[in-house]
Amino acid sequence: MHNQDWIHPLIEQLLQLRSEMLREEEALQGTLQDITEVHRESARNLARYLALRRHDIRDLQEELTVHGLSSLGRAEADVLGAVDAVLNVLYRLAGDVNRQPSNGYKGGERGRNVLERNTDALLGPPPAKRNVRIMVTMPSEASTDFGLVRDLLVNGMNCMRVNCAHDGPDQWAAMISNLEKAKQETGLDCRIHMDLGGPKLRTGPLQPGPAVLKYRPRRDAYGRVIAPARILFTPARNPQAPPTPADACVPVPASWLSKLGLGDRVNFKDSRGASRTMRVTEVDGQNRWAQSEYTSYLIPGTLLEATFSKTSPHFGKKLTARVGNLPEKPQPIVLRRGDTLIMLRSSVPGRPAIYDQQGRLLSPAIIGVAEPAFLDHVLVGEKIKLDDGKISGIIRAIDADKLTIETVMARAKGSPLRAEKGINLPESELRVSPLTADDIHALDFVAEHADMLGYSFVRTESNVTDLQSRLHALKADNTGIILKIETRQAFEQLPSLLLAAMRSPRIGVMIARGDLAVECGYQRLAEVQEEILWICEAAHVPVIWATQVLELLAKEGVPSRSEITDAAAGVRAECVMLNKGPYIVKAVRALDDILKRMEGHQQKSRSTLRKLRLAELFQPAQLADTPVASTAK
Repeated sequence: MHNQDWIHPLIEQLLQLRSEMLREEEALQGTLQDITEVHRESARNLARYLALRRHDIRDLQEELTVHGLSSLGRAEADVLGAVDAVLNVLYRLAGDVNRQPSNGYKGGERGRNVLERNTDALLGPPPAKRNVRIMVTMPSEASTDFGLVRDLLVNGMNCMRVNCAHDGPDQWAAMISNLEKAKQETGLDCRIHMDLGGPKLRTGPLQPGPAVLKYRPRRDAYGRVIAPARILFTPARNPQAPPTPADACVPVPASWLSKLGLGDRVNFKDSRGASRTMRVTEVDGQNRWAQSEYTSYLIPGTLLEATFSKTSPHFGKKLTARVGNLPEKPQPIVLRRGDTLIMLRSSVPGRPAIYDQQGRLLSPAIIGVAEPAFLDHVLVGEKIKLDDGKISGIIRAIDADKLTIETVMARAKGSPLRAEKGINLPESELRVSPLTADDIHALDFVAEHADMLGYSFVRTESNVTDLQSRLHALKADNTGIILKIETRQAFEQLPSLLLAAMRSPRIGVMIARGDLAVECGYQRLAEVQEEILWICEAAHVPVIWATQVLELLAKEGVPSRSEITDAAAGVRAECVMLNKGPYIVKAVRALDDILKRMEGHQQKSRSTLRKLRLAELFQPAQLADTPVASTAK
């Protein structure tokens, strides 16, 4: 007989893990009564999985693999069954058949079947030859362009996403009407997902900068002009938008402009004192087109002198005019490492830093915020990230009307900060409702028309139960709830959020990877999205893979190599979301092909199970007893 000394230590380790799983499940009993019947076994499996992931079992996995046994690397869907299956084999090898536990384990098939059932209930039945669904964000044109909606459906769209932060009920209704018509015409199925906007923490407006109009020709690598700049002169009192693309649109007096003809020249000195000239190339009604081969800067009042060609009735004359009023553009704040930024608790227009003639700082840059209530929850020393994480800072001081921020990360040459840019507070405990007044107003429409809704900025169990209560009041308990995991707090509370959501019959999770990258750090994004996939599979909750999937293809018509790889990785989720763009139909067709090809190669993945911090953070005793109109059956 072979040496079997290795068997009993493995049995003891697995029994210890199994015991902890059952204790974790027992601790959840008080919560199970509020969970719908359809999710109760999933909640138990989630609790067992979290117990397993409080341990680093990589050495155990390696030992099991050495002896040709399951490494538990695909245990998420039925973790107790996976452990019992290994124990059964070990008991047989040890000759102790009477101790074999039996969980009816079928290689994870039971758990996967539950996940598939939940996915079908939320996202609809899978399309032919593909299990992963495709969700597409609707552009405004979808309300008027039936052909666009039909083409999206025919090429692979399975879920229509309506972003409630844009357009309004009339446009939403028109989009849905076009979808219903397309479904009848094609016989294809498609669910409706409506995404609540949620509160947006963004930078406020900026003071206008100087009114300067710059144009420049196109040059090749040697600096040679390959296309001159095109300038449209238009009457100052009745300016007209250029009918074709222009590098600059210059308002001038109509009486002067009417005298310009083909071949005439306009001479001037720009704002730098550089002598410049333009040549008139086209007469377009009251407007005149001109070309220039030199970069120029025009400001209001710039003196223009017309020199007429020999064929002009004004030949020999030199008529002058001045540039009229030019639009003032907001001046971005340029921040460098070490710079101070004052963030006001108001939407007062911001401005760049002010320096004296010797370059000494007189006053730091200032910017306001669109939602000052967010800043009531920050602390000194916490991080703040601006413009999708392009700029990072540390809060150094908090006053009644402002925050003082030290810039700790920016580009070497300085990073511009403009109005309406996102603000992330990854370390702050924000106590702001995810439901804005606009969201609450939109809920009536969503409850009537949507199969599911996206819940933005959700962070706590009470956020979930609040939404559930509102849906119950609207008699919309069956509306699917998609938890958008877009903040660090939501990620760290994911197990508790899922258990709270399980009070509703149809639930899902969207990985908002753009915001998560900012909140958790880009270097951690791959790890974070992996953990979300694990936890959701253990809870048998379908996942939507979102943010910038095939973005270049949708916007420009040509994909990058990296985004093709990223789209292929989406096969591990139950749904992949595309954002709008001029080439969105092409992007849907490409994603459909990528997913069909990849599903033959990959289904989820095998993992090595080190200790998981999410599992350590979760404590069943912390589950809120927040009352909610129960939908349990």
